Amino acid sequence: MATILYVDDEPSVGLVLEDTLTRAGHRALGAHNVVEALQILSRETIDLILSDYRMPGLTGLEFLALLQREGYDIPLIMVTGYASIEHAVSAIKAGAIDYITKPIRTQQLELAVEQALEYVKLRRENESLRREVMEFRNERVIVGEALAIRRIQQTVATVAPTRATILLQGESGTGKELFARAIHDQSDRRDRTFIKLNCAALPEGLIESALFGHERGAFTGAVKRVEGAFERANGGTLLLDEISEMKLELQAKLLRVLQEQEFERVGGTSPIRVDVRVIATTNRNLADYAAAGAFRQDLYYRLSVVPIDIPPLRERREDIPMLAYRFAQRTATDVGKEIAGIAPDALQILQSYPWPGNVRELQHAVERAVILTHDPMLQAHLFDQQRGGSIQSLVQQVLSRATPSTLAALNVGSSAPPNGIVLSSLNVDEAEQALIKRALEMTGGNRTRTAELLGISVRTLRNKLNGPARAEVS
Repeated sequence: MATILYVDDEPSVGLVLEDTLTRAGHRALGAHNVVEALQILSRETIDLILSDYRMPGLTGLEFLALLQREGYDIPLIMVTGYASIEHAVSAIKAGAIDYITKPIRTQQLELAVEQALEYVKLRRENESLRREVMEFRNERVIVGEALAIRRIQQTVATVAPTRATILLQGESGTGKELFARAIHDQSDRRDRTFIKLNCAALPEGLIESALFGHERGAFTGAVKRVEGAFERANGGTLLLDEISEMKLELQAKLLRVLQEQEFERVGGTSPIRVDVRVIATTNRNLADYAAAGAFRQDLYYRLSVVPIDIPPLRERREDIPMLAYRFAQRTATDVGKEIAGIAPDALQILQSYPWPGNVRELQHAVERAVILTHDPMLQAHLFDQQRGGSIQSLVQQVLSRATPSTLAALNVGSSAPPNGIVLSSLNVDEAEQALIKRALEMTGGNRTRTAELLGISVRTLRNKLNGPARAEVS
């Protein structure tokens, strides 16, 4: 049911309008002139207005202009006589949504009202969707005042309008996808598709199909033709996440697509041309990885037309307070709490913690604190896990600066107690390798349990096992 205001100085016409609207299931409110109509508008929420063109005082056209000037965003149907079609045309040009002619026919009126209300519904849905899109984009705003972040934002603004392929490098959790989204949003492709493909998450046998699609019957289970990521991203942006995990044999096909913007589906023979802007991410140093033969150098050069290194959170500690506050406010809104701020000693803990999981870890820590707190101010005790990590970080810093005499006093290299670990030095990398090796021994090689024991993710453990430490811990 809609609330509809009709404005007409002829009582007989008013009766027809009210009767027709009421029988159609709407609430009808009547006015004889513009003054009465404005009084009703001041106290009622109106969904649609029906206004006669010729009335005492202001005309329907003047009423329409007044509504627009006063900020009333209400669609209006103009009612005109047979001899006044030119008035209807003027009304449409001035912003009326439709017009009907006198004498009023019931079917004509019902159809005009139904179409106008459907238009109102669609417009409101579009406005709601637009607000959601803006809120979603606001969620993707890059927060940070550190010099490194400001420089990256300048680079993003410069390269976004181009077609250059971009390589985003940084540790897990630094926000590489957020920067990729920023590049897309600031490009002329912003209204086209943004497709993300995680090269590390897909089974090895499916990644080629995920990239390029496949034809029906191309392999067992291919019961229909499927478009791949490149085809779906045509005209837009394709994010290849964790590109370093892609197998060497597939890298050659990817290089060809990047160079020629052309590919064939798995099992297909017809070339498909696309216009795709590619952004790749990796948590490795891809140049070193390519030099070691684990990644094609020609593909590395093609991907890194514009390389951007995202700094870890520990190198932009000045951004931690504003990031933490943003995460706190977002979580508070989601769970229905009021958060006034973060206590100074809590911020001190957050800024001294090394954040191996970077911004993602900070977000989770703040979310947990907001959920658990009964205080509008987030207190230090809510971050006890980070407090312990801060102490460990401080100890590492002190030991890294220790003199030989101090190391001798600490008995580095002496025999270990039961279940202990012997270190030949206080090198942090060596200590990490030894811890991983001991944890694997304790769990019988179970990587999931090992990661839990070490307090890291399975992906982080896998990266460490596949890195320089592999020889020592595998």
